[in-house]
Amino acid sequence: MPDQKSLKRLLNESPSLSVGILTADLLRLGSELQLLEEAGAKLVHVDVMDGVYCPCMTVGPPLIKAIKTPLLKDVHLMIAEPLGKVREYVEAGADIITIHPDSTAHPHRVLQELGGMENANDAARGIIRGVAMNPGMPLTILEPLLDELEMVLLLAVNPGWSGQKFARSTFGRIEQVKKLIKESGREILLCVDGGITKNNVAEIAQTGVDMVVAGSAMFDGKAARENARQMLQAVASAKG
Repeated sequence: MPDQKSLKRLLNESPSLSVGILTADLLRLGSELQLLEEAGAKLVHVDVMDGVYCPCMTVGPPLIKAIKTPLLKDVHLMIAEPLGKVREYVEAGADIITIHPDSTAHPHRVLQELGGMENANDAARGIIRGVAMNPGMPLTILEPLLDELEMVLLLAVNPGWSGQKFARSTFGRIEQVKKLIKESGREILLCVDGGITKNNVAEIAQTGVDMVVAGSAMFDGKAARENARQMLQAVASAKG
């Protein structure tokens, strides 16, 4: 496996904010990305839904490839049977690829396949392999997968339905996953996604997670530059 420069960077810079781009104005994608770069963002998050695993459909590899930016591309695959599909996202420039263990009969094999792929942007970056856990999913599912991943993504909402609030039970799950990671002895990022707002982002970042994902709170159609500044500052304030 490559040197995993991206993993080491994110661990050193923890916590980071990964900004969901699909709530931005996609007709002004270049300008929206430039805004994030100027604000100091390090990652751009893309939610990929196929209308099968999730009730919604969003985007695919062409949009990932169209994102021209120095930001790390954080791709969350909410798709059915990703085994034969992940290579397309790697070739499109994904730096992080997260799958759902219940979306495939062979999650361990998907992670193994990703582990043998080369980052299309820079081979030394490596591919960060993530597993996403829905709110009602037992965390014991993670245990046999820990040796084949570099990130755990805890969802604080159910994927595919808009307007949900952050599930407070996520705080207890954060502590449980931190314990699992520590016991594994491996360098694994812990990320939280779903229901993140300007009002709760600081509280979540202070739990000791490595990454927080926020989208609609950033691009609310009013003051994206100021929103980005405020949320990045709130996450930075949690740094040790």
